Amino acid sequence: MLFDSSLPYRSDAGAYFAAIRDLPWAAWLDSGGCGRYDVLVAQPVATLSTRNGETLVCAGELRESTDQDPLQLVREQLGEVAASQPNIPFAGGALGYWGYDLARNFHHFPATARDEEHLPQMAVGIYDWAVVIDHQERRARLVSRQRHARTATVLPQILQRLHRSATNVPAINHFQVSGHIETNLNPSSYRRAFDAIQRFLREGDCYQVNLAQRFAAKASGDAFAAYLELRRLSPAPFSAFLDWPQLQVLCASPELFLQVREGRVETRPIKGTRARSTDGAEDAKRAHALQQHSKDRAENLMIVDLLRNDLSKNCATGSVRTPGLFEVESFSNVHHLVSTVEGKLRPGCHALDLLRDCFPGGSITGAPKQRAMEIIEQLEPQRRGIYCGAIGYVGYDGDMEVNIAIRTLVYSNHEIRCWAGGGIVADSQCEDEYQETWDKASAMLEVLRRFGGELEG
Repeated sequence: MLFDSSLPYRSDAGAYFAAIRDLPWAAWLDSGGCGRYDVLVAQPVATLSTRNGETLVCAGELRESTDQDPLQLVREQLGEVAASQPNIPFAGGALGYWGYDLARNFHHFPATARDEEHLPQMAVGIYDWAVVIDHQERRARLVSRQRHARTATVLPQILQRLHRSATNVPAINHFQVSGHIETNLNPSSYRRAFDAIQRFLREGDCYQVNLAQRFAAKASGDAFAAYLELRRLSPAPFSAFLDWPQLQVLCASPELFLQVREGRVETRPIKGTRARSTDGAEDAKRAHALQQHSKDRAENLMIVDLLRNDLSKNCATGSVRTPGLFEVESFSNVHHLVSTVEGKLRPGCHALDLLRDCFPGGSITGAPKQRAMEIIEQLEPQRRGIYCGAIGYVGYDGDMEVNIAIRTLVYSNHEIRCWAGGGIVADSQCEDEYQETWDKASAMLEVLRRFGGELEG
């Protein structure tokens, strides 16, 4: 039976999140003022953390380690599929991140890039309640399917916290970035990697490879203040803040990886970027140039074809189609070229089957995916970790929404890191591609600068 209790509507979910973020494994899926729903959760009934092929499942007093397929373990925790509820995207289920390096469980490629973060490749909570804020209907509610016995005793306590938040918003703690913000690819090392990719392209290994650079700085304190600054500077429809043990993830992603609603599937890959201008006429000119540029359209179409193939593995024959191609979407710092691919899940297929067979997203690997990932592993000095994986949820009802974890900062072990990359094809220019990574990283780097970080040069 669905528990559904109304709350005062707030356009900014930050106060509601502040009321629960001291609870374990708190998370905020944030539409950034650009989308319909915000989802807030905490206090999971179980957690699953995967490292090097082993998944630790913690549920109450139970702690069990297993080498089973991590996504199958999540599915088992979700249990029997429940009926969807109208206008409630998530009323309990799995929520968290599936890092890029989780792909090592599904794809075989050499382990040459250094793992300097030592974070789980997957970290997911099974949540039995959620705060859902509907910005279209201007409605907020606490919802739960009450699949676990103790949830009934927890819900009144959560309601009390949320109602109290109207007059008692917890203070934001101090956060400090120290010293230089360092990159793992300077112009000369980026050039060497770029030239290597060009050789692979000429030799026919692949058609496109995504190359990313990483930025890192020392930091201390609570990064929630930095997240609030990030969402102010760079609002995005698939943002998230994960406040987990020894880890905080600050995400301002503009990109939908996969959405499943009652069996209907959608993916919206981004491929093609231009920096925005403060001059209105110049800004419009850049957006138009992006939409018409043959190189960007060709890159985008390569990824659309890859994703059509990925979706077809779990979608009904003939259901995969492309209703939107080469549409410009504008964000605070950049214009993006976006396409839309849709399909219908085959009977017997679960959203997690779709996630497995599409993972990681083709827009952040290149094509063909397997070979592109091998080249990325060879050329990028460190593993990507959470970056370019997915953040989002899979509900008890089988619905799913996960982003591509780009424009993402990861804070752990007194260091904060972020990444930016782009797709390289045969007619790419090294200087343009390198500059594009800086354009994409600009809001994240500005956040680090405002909290004390220093950019070299």
